[in-house]
Amino acid sequence: MASLSRFSTPVGLGAATDSFILAERDQLPPWIVVAFGAGIAAWFALPGGDWHWAVIALGAAVALAVLGLHGSWAAMELGARCMFVAALMLALGAAHMAWRAERVAADPLAAPWFGVLTGRVIEREMQPARGQVRLVVRTAPVLGLPKTVRVNLDLTRDEPQARLGAMISGRARLMPPAQASLPGGYSFAQRAWFDGLGATGSMLDRPRVLQPGQSAGGFDSLRSRLSAHIQAQIGGGAGGIAATLATGDRGAISEDDAEAMRRSGLAHLLSISGLHVTALIGAVWLVTLKLLALFPPLARAWRLPLVAAGAGALAGICYTLLTGAEVPTIRSCAAAMLVLVALALGRDPVSPRLIAAGAMLVLLIWPETLMGPSFQLSFAAVTAIVALHDHEAMRKWAAADLSWPGRLARFLGMLFLTGLLIEFTLMPIALHHFSKAGLYGALANMVAIPLTTFVIMPLEAFALMLDLTGWGAPVWWLCGAALNALLALAHMVADAPGAVTLFPKMAPWVFALFIMGGLWVFLWRSRVRWLGLAPIALASTLVALQPVPDLLITGDGQHLAVAGQSRQMVVLRSRTGDFALQALSESAAFEGEAVPMAEWSKATCSAEFCSFTLTGRYRDYSVLVGRNRERVPERALAAACRRVDIVIAGRWLPRSCRPRWMKVDRALLAKTGGMALYLDGQTVRTVAADHRGHPWWDRAMDLQEAARVAKRAARTSVPISTPPR
Repeated sequence: MASLSRFSTPVGLGAATDSFILAERDQLPPWIVVAFGAGIAAWFALPGGDWHWAVIALGAAVALAVLGLHGSWAAMELGARCMFVAALMLALGAAHMAWRAERVAADPLAAPWFGVLTGRVIEREMQPARGQVRLVVRTAPVLGLPKTVRVNLDLTRDEPQARLGAMISGRARLMPPAQASLPGGYSFAQRAWFDGLGATGSMLDRPRVLQPGQSAGGFDSLRSRLSAHIQAQIGGGAGGIAATLATGDRGAISEDDAEAMRRSGLAHLLSISGLHVTALIGAVWLVTLKLLALFPPLARAWRLPLVAAGAGALAGICYTLLTGAEVPTIRSCAAAMLVLVALALGRDPVSPRLIAAGAMLVLLIWPETLMGPSFQLSFAAVTAIVALHDHEAMRKWAAADLSWPGRLARFLGMLFLTGLLIEFTLMPIALHHFSKAGLYGALANMVAIPLTTFVIMPLEAFALMLDLTGWGAPVWWLCGAALNALLALAHMVADAPGAVTLFPKMAPWVFALFIMGGLWVFLWRSRVRWLGLAPIALASTLVALQPVPDLLITGDGQHLAVAGQSRQMVVLRSRTGDFALQALSESAAFEGEAVPMAEWSKATCSAEFCSFTLTGRYRDYSVLVGRNRERVPERALAAACRRVDIVIAGRWLPRSCRPRWMKVDRALLAKTGGMALYLDGQTVRTVAADHRGHPWWDRAMDLQEAARVAKRAARTSVPISTPPR
């Protein structure tokens, strides 16, 4: 930064801090993006309302105060400039996120809906592994439904003419976008808000095509035909992964294979992102450069790196469009374009500044992606890799002149160190979002990444080229064998003892400690960077000591789990659905077979209720749980409530039901959402506490309350008959 060269080493108060900033001045630009992201994160983390405006006002006030004290930008010292920019970017980040949330506003469905759905198909995705087709429909205004809804259609009822642009009609059942079922869990309602989806559901019969759509053209048609062709050449799960690598179509990957890839730490291979885009662009860049270098007149007339960069950029853009142009792919393509520009200009193509520029571009367009695992995993991994290979020791090792065995050992050693660092870097993110982290991912990726990058993808590309002449079958066989080896590796690692470690949901501020520590370690270069290990160590200790909730209650009150009492998890119903069971297991950090409450030795159950006693650190708690919504005599229910500490039911309970501590019924859950109860300290964590003050929660609650009021008014109103003439 030549503009900072005028700053001299300071003396006096704060000299150490100013000297540190001056010494690290080349590392300051990425922190601008960190401050902008902190403003976005503050918008999500704070409880909404005036708090969001307070962050914006505070950041703007600090920036103006610094500017007022110094009079102008030119008069500021480096430390003052850093404070000014950080405060300003914090305010801009929060303001940008608030603007984005309002700009995409789309009211969700207020209550479950059943009827004839009529609308125009704007997206269509085949999901053969799940036996369904997923349609996104722009609804007819006359229905009074949200503008855009998503429905699943069974493959047996699929109508091939229901293509993009087709006007269809058919019976459907729609539900409001699901809020997080438990505190800290995944909120589809949040994602649906930013995707513009107002409802989800399913088509109940074959849709009638009222107006045919246009035939898929361009990349959409090519994607469908290419995916079908690849799956015809390679069968089974290997064909599904092959289609994913080429087209981004993950619909043919079975749930068993997808889960094995997740548990083994290889799921990133199924998301078209940095690895795939970089491999393709790098291959095109290298091949173009080498081929053009064979022709001396061209080499003298053109700047070959610039031409090769253009060819790589064109290939990357086409690949991004072919694979559906999803956010992770666009993000990776944009970052790759920046790398190509740096290569063409002769600059360092891999630097924290380049990563920061890519992150800033994504946050300006999709600021909400900051809170999602895709953004966090991608940029955390890339930042860690750059920091590792930018270290002086790694640079010396990479520049050392070694024999071919030494070069091979160096390649394997760097691959292992990189995989190990990525594994530890991504572990807090995986724990935060999924409550689980793999232990053998570094070793699995040592084999899987080279296998995918240097064997599977080149073989697949070569086979597609040979298919133009009809000679691709032998290469497809080799590609299928490599893909089957990849799947075998994933299943072997996933099934290994201790492959996955589960922890209870960590608090958001604990996750923030991990992020702050990681950024401090990766973005600075001096020894001060190692101070970032302190918050990481503190957060790791807090995660290890995080207690398991004693009781977990989903937002609808229909599912409950007793956890933290022993090495088993007890669920209310023997037929708990897969989604609810997974949510309960993740929140309870439990892996294994759940025990139905009716079969639990500590529970006494009747047709209507189960009762049991939980042991706390200081006292025991008696619990009464409703099993259904059958009518119970109020006097008997009131007497039972008085004898217990906690009553839980998925129905409305009368006022006469007054337990000693807490009554959790449908009325309370409608306000709080899912709950996690910790007996020691009588602590309660709710979904509402995580999401209240944000539009996807507040707007849904307002609409649901209005629907309940309208329904109650319609039920209690007395119809007025017209008197006879």
